[in-house]
Amino acid sequence: MSFEFFIALRYLRAKRKQAFISVISLVSILGVALGVAALIIVLGVMNGFSQNLRDKILGLNAHIVVGDYTGGISDYRQLAAELDSLPGVIGSAPFIYTEVMISSPSGVKGVVLRGIDPRGASEVLSLDREMIRGSVTELEDQGEFPGIIIGQELSSRLGVSTGDTVNILSPSGGRSSAGFTPQISIFEVRGIFKTGMFEYDSSFGYTTIGAAQSILGFREDLVTGMEIRVHDVDRAHIVSRTVDDFLGGYPYYVRNWMEMNQNLFAALQLEKMAMGVILAMIILVGSFSIVTALVMLVMEKTRDIAILMSMGATRAMIRRIFILVGMLIGFLGTALGFIFGLGISHLLKEYQFIKLPADVYYLDHLPVLHQTQDLVIIGLAAMFLCFLATIYPARKASNLNPADALRYE
Repeated sequence: MSFEFFIALRYLRAKRKQAFISVISLVSILGVALGVAALIIVLGVMNGFSQNLRDKILGLNAHIVVGDYTGGISDYRQLAAELDSLPGVIGSAPFIYTEVMISSPSGVKGVVLRGIDPRGASEVLSLDREMIRGSVTELEDQGEFPGIIIGQELSSRLGVSTGDTVNILSPSGGRSSAGFTPQISIFEVRGIFKTGMFEYDSSFGYTTIGAAQSILGFREDLVTGMEIRVHDVDRAHIVSRTVDDFLGGYPYYVRNWMEMNQNLFAALQLEKMAMGVILAMIILVGSFSIVTALVMLVMEKTRDIAILMSMGATRAMIRRIFILVGMLIGFLGTALGFIFGLGISHLLKEYQFIKLPADVYYLDHLPVLHQTQDLVIIGLAAMFLCFLATIYPARKASNLNPADALRYE
């Protein structure tokens, strides 16, 4: 143990006449601890929200979408086999995208209708996990009418459930003496899904590619585009460039999930940064208490400092002693903050005792997800602020003149 560290530990042990300094040191530790704990909890919750939202979005959407500027992709089966062979790609599947009107005796609603391959889509989408009634594979069942899967909110609005029929009004149609007549098709509800996101649950419907081609008047070998799933969602932008290079650009275009949801996740990231800066101010307030505690300690230890300097202690050694005192206070506060923050986060995640209104938010509890880089940054930032708080008191202690300090002792 070094001389400076030994003296710093001795100074942290308060004697009876230094009890007030000890109280201020305790307040400093608690101030830093509360700031660190608040930062850990809030950033963990915001990370949880972002992760949960990302999972919801990617459950019904592919990581990468390939489209064609000319209106559709023909001979998609061969293209799917070629895309599956690219590095980083798990699988690909064709899809058809259109907007239609869906109606029942209880209501009418404009929806996004997507034609998918019920079996191949499981490699690209996670729709199976969101089903609350029926299944995706039931779309293939032969019946009097083609099948459709709709969201829970949409089923409630239309007043239908599995086994009921709905009418689909497609944009394709024909002209007659009475004008343009839209095509009306009858579909049977084969399943209902619930993602927890109102936009998806109220405005999305899924059917087979064949049924979608029929109501749009597409050829059997024509689809809107291809959906691709990758191994690492965070590297989807890299894989999308690989896909784009393979396709050779026009008439194809490639979009990844980051680009399609850029504004949403940029807003969440900005909010996370803003909350981090605001909560870091709490740590800064706690570090100001360290300044107070060290200044009072310097005033109390003036005689001791003079004696140490007269015995050969250099000004640099005195400076290091008080920096170590402040850093020990900061370390104790940061460690205590990590214990509180991670402990409360674990309770929130394990017992979910804070409930959210599911009809307002897309989940019913606070999600918590801690990222290692966030925890490292919080710890380093807290210790850096505590170090800054020690500079002035340490310099003041090292600049004492031993003769002046002992003159009136």
